Amino acid sequence: MAISLKKGQKVDLTKTNPGLKEVLIGLGWDVNKYDGGKDFDLDASVFLLNGTGKVNSDDDFVFYGNLKHVSGSVEHLGDNLTGAGEGDDEEIKIDLTKVPANVEKIDFTVTIYEAEERRQNFGQVENAFIRVVNSATGEELIRYDLGEDFSIETAVVIGELYRNKGEWKFNAIGSGFSGGLASLGKNYGVNV
Repeated sequence: MAISLKKGQKVDLTKTNPGLKEVLIGLGWDVNKYDGGKDFDLDASVFLLNGTGKVNSDDDFVFYGNLKHVSGSVEHLGDNLTGAGEGDDEEIKIDLTKVPANVEKIDFTVTIYEAEERRQNFGQVENAFIRVVNSATGEELIRYDLGEDFSIETAVVIGELYRNKGEWKFNAIGSGFSGGLASLGKNYGVNV
């Protein structure tokens, strides 16, 4: 039975699941009826962060243009251009045993591709979620449904995995940003 989180809640991941090595992060969303008639292309991105909340290098940014981290610890399984259908729209594999020692947090974000040109924002998106699945068993461990009503935001930091005393935990963030992927990248120290 998955633990269902609310914004700001933190939960242990590896202590309550001993031996957990690999997880699948599933992200999903739907476009509401006020979508403006243009296709929505939402993109999941991952930022591997040090203790200051910044990337150590641009290689620590995993997205549709860089699908696999150099360490092999994070792999984006590909860009879904429409978000159509049920279940996960984009998925990311995480091997917790391969995460470099200088990475303390792994942030999961979703941005709207060409949001300004298409006049789109997260106020037009509904049923957004992130879930953490045990890759070995397929069991959903954690789920966070973003019930927040975003309006002008074009990027959302959905959640993060973080180290705490040698264990991994999950934090349901649900924080909106304006300025899309470029703004988010700058916030994390990526050269954009």
